[in-house]
Amino acid sequence: RGYNIESLTVARTLDPTLSRMTITVDVEANIRTQVIKQMNKLINVLQATDVTEGPAVNRELVLLRVRTTQQNRTSVLKEAEIFQARVVDSTTEGFALEVTGDPEKLDEFIDVMRSYGDIEVTRSGIVSMSLDNRKLRLSPPIPRGAAPEEALELQQAE
Repeated sequence: RGYNIESLTVARTLDPTLSRMTITVDVEANIRTQVIKQMNKLINVLQATDVTEGPAVNRELVLLRVRTTQQNRTSVLKEAEIFQARVVDSTTEGFALEVTGDPEKLDEFIDVMRSYGDIEVTRSGIVSMSLDNRKLRLSPPIPRGAAPEEALELQQAE
């Protein structure tokens, strides 16, 4: 409805009956308010909130394969270390790397790796969590050894 979704991530929560979505849109504040109102009207949405107005953590995961020459292997590993990337696979032709961070850092990492050879990139999309204590939604502790279903029953019984 008049805006483009830049990033969409969906994952399960501690409650197996619910999923959490992080939707990233690049719009003005008034449109952002309208988007949140539209989301809150959807039947299956429990709550939509804007995390851009307060303190929040935003992260994204990148998996990157780089095909590189034998001479550049050490340089690729040094650059990966600078960006705190982790080698998840290594072959004679190159590396598969994993790195997390804010989107700007990941854009820089991708640009640096381009200079070493052919690359393939997969991005997870942004996940966000508000650091505002007023928006904190903690789950109660789960007894050790309890199955997730038992824990859910314990939470509902309280």
